[in-house]
Amino acid sequence: MKLTINGEEHELPAATLAEALALLEYEGDWLATAVNGELVHRADRENHHLRDRDRIEVLSPMQGG
Repeated sequence: MKLTINGEEHELPAATLAEALALLEYEGDWLATAVNGELVHRADRENHHLRDRDRIEVLSPMQGG
């Protein structure tokens, strides 16, 4: 399946958002995720099924002031 993750094209055999994150080695409870511009909460990632050409954004908090 072709997915765009943080602006980069990837070909992944992932059915769910949780699987895609694991394949790309994104770990941690601090991640924020969105698919096609819609926030996907951590509890929903396992059941959020992906479709070909979905756009995924993975964000992390920034420190600073």
